[in-house]
Amino acid sequence: MQVAEDKTKKAVRLSGLNGLRRLGIRAVPLRRVRAGFDSAETTDNNRRHWAKADSLSADAAASAEVRRILRNRARYEVANNSYARGIVLTLANDAVGTGPRLQMLTMDGKVNDAVEHEFDRWSKEVHLAEKLRTMRMARAQDGEAFALLVSNPAIDHPVKLDLRLVEADLVTSPYGADFRPWTLDFWKGADNGNPKAQSLKPKAHEIDGVVLDAFGNPVAYRVLKDHPGGGGFSIGEEYLTVPGGHVIHVFRQERPGQHRGIPEITPALPLFAQLRRFTLAVLAAAEAAADFAGILYTDAPANGEAENVEPMDAIELERNMLLTMPGGWKMSQVEPMQPATTYSEFKKEILNEIARCLNMPFNVAAGNSSGYNYASGRLDHQTYYKSIRVDQAFMAEKVLDRVLSAWLWEYSLEAEASPDIHLFDADFNRLLPDHQWFWDGMEHVDPAKEARAQETRLRNHTTTLAHEYARQGKDWEAELRQRAREKHLMDELGLKEAAGGTSMPVPRLPAQAGTQTGDGGDNAAAP
Repeated sequence: MQVAEDKTKKAVRLSGLNGLRRLGIRAVPLRRVRAGFDSAETTDNNRRHWAKADSLSADAAASAEVRRILRNRARYEVANNSYARGIVLTLANDAVGTGPRLQMLTMDGKVNDAVEHEFDRWSKEVHLAEKLRTMRMARAQDGEAFALLVSNPAIDHPVKLDLRLVEADLVTSPYGADFRPWTLDFWKGADNGNPKAQSLKPKAHEIDGVVLDAFGNPVAYRVLKDHPGGGGFSIGEEYLTVPGGHVIHVFRQERPGQHRGIPEITPALPLFAQLRRFTLAVLAAAEAAADFAGILYTDAPANGEAENVEPMDAIELERNMLLTMPGGWKMSQVEPMQPATTYSEFKKEILNEIARCLNMPFNVAAGNSSGYNYASGRLDHQTYYKSIRVDQAFMAEKVLDRVLSAWLWEYSLEAEASPDIHLFDADFNRLLPDHQWFWDGMEHVDPAKEARAQETRLRNHTTTLAHEYARQGKDWEAELRQRAREKHLMDELGLKEAAGGTSMPVPRLPAQAGTQTGDGGDNAAAP
């Protein structure tokens, strides 16, 4: 029977090879590839550890249901865990600060000043800094942030552009959405009448509310009108199809082909739970030990010479009173062994591991630098500050440039005096003028040392005033103009700068008849 089965299988294999040869396809025999990587081997020791490793795509791994669970758990920890809330708030405050400041770099100085002034007015009117901080927090706990570029007539500014923040739960493919993949007009006529070529045309598709064209660009977003967690939401709820040019979608893309984000604190969610469980367990053990003032015990053997005492009988104790024990019994006070000696060390290691996924040092995450010295504090902050600068560049490119482009377009149309800014190139494509964004500078641990280092760099011509002011989040042109006004006013008031940079008054004594005000005059020798 076994031989017959083998012959049958062999016949099938030969038939398959002959069929491939008839089609003109050369069959390549499969070979087992062996590699010398220990991590690729599956043994009894590591089988359970790698049991959940899969080969899912980026969008399949971060499916709608998976992201919903991660969002709910991340929000729960941020809402109930003091460390999680502090870490997310610190990250948003350090990355956004008081808000970005625009500096235009066109050749017309008057236009630059007008645009910078009006954009600053508008950003304060729409609370741009606050919305950027909210978006940064949403990326940490929700995984992604959405903002719609809408018109708000209530804004007290000629430009009515506004940012409407949308929670990630609202951007999804609703039940019963009538969406069918279409073929782009670019591919019309490319088949040359070949019906088989129809299947080769790239088609648009939708991934959980994000409509992508044939090249993977988001062309539209499905936005529900009501929140799925609201009381009035129901299956088949109405939704809006918002063009992709009106939606700002930011998230950390960790894998190629990923179109939706997961919370940045996802690796730390089990650690937050362990931290809270350990703290509660230590507290419960301490409370249990404190509830018992003492216990009665005897050294007598079973059925030995000791008076009978009811098991688990409670004895009420009074303060400043001496008590007599039953014969053969002794009293011992319970020593509470909580918190354990490893409690603080455990919390430190857990917090250090939690903050690592956000490139945040331990002292920033814990809000405690008692174990740091000056050198280690600066070394840890270098990596953190570099991560903040990368995050600020990401927000400037993905959010602020999009906002500025839409704002300049509306400002050039709605402002009373339109600025002479070229918004289009020769082919009538949207063009963003040269500009840069300033953020709050990072405060130095030792300002005196930093000032001396800055003075040395300027004296050696290894830096510029523009760069040094930019490190502090300041506009060098505005600062120099302010400094010139201050020096002009100092000269007008008769003030001069001391060696240390502070202003000191110049003594001016009133001139008297027959006297001189110089060093050899009577005023100089007056007692």
